[in-house]
Amino acid sequence: MLSDLSELPQRKASGTKVSVLTAGDYPTARLLDEAGIDLILVGDSLGMVIHGLPDTTGVTMEMMVLHTAAVCRGVKRAPVIADLPFASYRTPEEAVANSKRLMDCGAAAVKLEGGVAMLPQVKAIIAAGIPFVGHIGMLPQSVKEEGGYKKKGKTSEQIDLLIADARALDEAGAVAIVLESMVADVATEITRLVHASTIGIGAGVGTDGQVLVTHDLLGSFPWFRPSFAKARADLAAETLRAAREYIETVRSPA
Repeated sequence: MLSDLSELPQRKASGTKVSVLTAGDYPTARLLDEAGIDLILVGDSLGMVIHGLPDTTGVTMEMMVLHTAAVCRGVKRAPVIADLPFASYRTPEEAVANSKRLMDCGAAAVKLEGGVAMLPQVKAIIAAGIPFVGHIGMLPQSVKEEGGYKKKGKTSEQIDLLIADARALDEAGAVAIVLESMVADVATEITRLVHASTIGIGAGVGTDGQVLVTHDLLGSFPWFRPSFAKARADLAAETLRAAREYIETVRSPA
């Protein structure tokens, strides 16, 4: 189990994979922490699985502050990474100011989407003494621009861009980089090239760790589940069963 982000390089060197799950509320965060998860991500995916938004672009800083604070209150050990939401890091100054808001909630690091194009913001965050996690590959906050969720690394041009992004973030001082929805061989190669720990999601098993949306893991959001996400519980079915049993009990008390 990780208790500090400074332990990541040792984990990468030893080959021990890093486990990461998302949380947006106190009980989930507390349970994940007690289970021994390495890292907890307050991901902007909460916009969809908690707030019912169609994508992550409607998530606000106010939402992220609220959820990050709740998660941090539930955690005693696991470092918490908090997402900077859409349009919250348009300039280096804005990126730093909003990163500080998340750190004030108790986060151990912040994450934003993008590589080379976001270097001014990334460098400003790191220069402010804030641990930074990168995110390249498929970028959910760019879904409207790209016209959907598309796997990356299928062409030589895409591969070159992904490697350039990863190297730029690594050289800037990212402690970890999320590699989302990219060809597995490309993610494996990036993992070999960078010093930062790579955290894959829909990017094969060759990364230094894996992250999953907890709702997908628990089967508590049955209306959509990514093809790569294996549900290890069926909380949706259990919720329906318990609610229906309660309804019948109320209607027909013993």
